Amino acid sequence: MTTAFVFPGQGSQALGMGKELAGAFPIAKQTFEEINDALSQDLTAIMWGEDVDALNLTENTQPALMAVSMAVTRVLESQGGFTLADKGAYVAGHSLGEYSALTSVGCLALSDTAGLLKLRGQAMQRAVPVGEGAMAAILGLSYDEVMAITDMASCELANDNSDGQVVVSGNTEAVEKACALATEKGAKRALQLPVSAPFHCSLMAPAAKEMQEALNQTTIRPPFLPVVANVTAQAENDPNTIRQLLVDQITGRVRWRESVTWMGDNGVTRMVELGAGKVLCGLARRINKDIETANAETPEDVEKLLELLG
Repeated sequence: MTTAFVFPGQGSQALGMGKELAGAFPIAKQTFEEINDALSQDLTAIMWGEDVDALNLTENTQPALMAVSMAVTRVLESQGGFTLADKGAYVAGHSLGEYSALTSVGCLALSDTAGLLKLRGQAMQRAVPVGEGAMAAILGLSYDEVMAITDMASCELANDNSDGQVVVSGNTEAVEKACALATEKGAKRALQLPVSAPFHCSLMAPAAKEMQEALNQTTIRPPFLPVVANVTAQAENDPNTIRQLLVDQITGRVRWRESVTWMGDNGVTRMVELGAGKVLCGLARRINKDIETANAETPEDVEKLLELLG
């Protein structure tokens, strides 16, 4: 069984995520505290509080999801007495999840990742004022059909998540037009997403510039395992290439369907999602039914996964 470890992106967040893990494992609690310290912010108070709007602010969502993924990773490794490199062939992450993937295999220091994701969220929000940009999920149409719609509507294809699930991004009027055209062409659903900015499109160019400057000041080491990048949908190992791809990812398309397909074509038979939710497990099953899936978020999940991984 050849395993890839994958890390979720925005949309998987939920109030309370990671709290049970922190209560059960000191190393998880320590991980959250390290991230709080790196940010000079009590991020866990937001994660484990009752204000969902505060958690859904992208500058909080991004480091929070990474925090849960890294807490799960550290618990899994400490309880199992192994590293991800001992048990896996590749890592990958969906959008911000790519930062979690890179951190899990030694490319980025945890404190650096926390700061980068905080900045990433802030820069993305600064790039387009609230209300001027939007994203929408188009369900039930092919990649090519949605690409044709984006040409007609003057928006962009942001996420190629799986067969029949594609996300478009751009200014609000263009995205609304794309939804209307998709409905006319027989989409099962065309719904705007509850996001505060139009991610993964050319409107994010100012954010890409900010991230370029920050990443140029950040140490990026060779990964212990190859990282399947969103932008190229193939394995990457070179730190300088990885640095540039993280910049390109801000305006570029998340090629998740192609990434999962590439991993399957290169021997992956099991995909393990580490962090909040099971979104990537669901996508993997739609993309390649031959890939087994598992996930870990809670202490119970970790115990099951340890048995699975042997």
